[in-house]
Amino acid sequence: MVAKRDYYEVLGVEKGASESDLKRAYRKLAKQYHPDLHPGDKQAEEKFKEINEAYAVLSDSNKRAQYDQYGFAGADGQGFSNAANDFDFGDILSSLFGGAGGFGDSFGGFGGFGGFGGGAHVRRPQKGRTLVYRLAIDFMEAVKGTEKKIKPSRLVNCTFCQGTGAKSGTSPVKCQACGGRGVLSRQQRTPMGIMMTQSPCPSCHGQGEIIETPCPNCQGSGHMESNETLTVKVPAGINDNERLVLRGEGAAGENGGPNGDLYVEIIVRPHPLFRRDGYDTYCDLPLTYAQAALGAEVEIPTVYGKEKYTVKPGTQAGEQICLKGKGISYINNANSRGNHYARVKIEVPRHLTEEQKTALRNFDNLLNDDSYSERNGFFGKVKDLFS
Repeated sequence: MVAKRDYYEVLGVEKGASESDLKRAYRKLAKQYHPDLHPGDKQAEEKFKEINEAYAVLSDSNKRAQYDQYGFAGADGQGFSNAANDFDFGDILSSLFGGAGGFGDSFGGFGGFGGFGGGAHVRRPQKGRTLVYRLAIDFMEAVKGTEKKIKPSRLVNCTFCQGTGAKSGTSPVKCQACGGRGVLSRQQRTPMGIMMTQSPCPSCHGQGEIIETPCPNCQGSGHMESNETLTVKVPAGINDNERLVLRGEGAAGENGGPNGDLYVEIIVRPHPLFRRDGYDTYCDLPLTYAQAALGAEVEIPTVYGKEKYTVKPGTQAGEQICLKGKGISYINNANSRGNHYARVKIEVPRHLTEEQKTALRNFDNLLNDDSYSERNGFFGKVKDLFS
């Protein structure tokens, strides 16, 4: 059988090492061998457990004094094997490696050197899940803003038991099998030394508490389906696929934790006339041949109504007319708007009578090359290309 290594040797420090030296050594090794960095690596996992056990003993002045005097003799009686289970590694690792987004979040779930059950943190309040609700609105509702009623499918705290899961007038009781920890620890001698493993308590299913008299309304879950109708205020100028957030209107929290948030994702239905790009709007403006050639007074539709506009003589198909400030209002600045663009489309007349065709031919014969600069330029390039 392989003997356990000396705790000072495990951490790589001298016997007289200070508290700061211990913490510095532990920080380096814990980060180096953390299982999250070595998924599936049993050797790294065992090394991590060994480091935790050593630091749990040496960081406690009483346990360290006992260890310095007796070593591993009578270890079971001195409680060295259980030291790591009673030590809050989640808190120490969070302080060593940072809070949200850092190693602290990953380490927080480790209850001790022997396993990954969460230990004393089983009943920690947890924020409810974030939910997403897709809300379809019309194009003009997105432009001008609107107010909608929605009824999202979500679980909320049971109104009869206030989320405890226990019948009104009763409370959950501490699980006697695990002492309220939610996990059971087991000591095992292996060739690598004395090891501790943890598994969820089968009596309370890892919750640390047992509901002896479940709430008849939620059957002990603490949650119920919500029938509440929520009001969503959609601001003017919102665009397709943008989201609004309703704080605290998501799924119910666990163990007294706050509710999650509800994100309302906006789906804007297409408009038969207008298109949108950011805060700018677009539409087509059909003109007759005569209107484009001679110029004309026309009305251009915008999202805020019709705008009178004078088309200049000789306007060509594909030209864009810009109406500044006639687009969509900015969400964060209602005094600023995008522009509205109207693209000219010249419609060629169909179903002409013989009289109309004759008149059109006579008109065309009256024109010269100067009237068709673009056409002449195109065919001039073609001639040069093949000459």
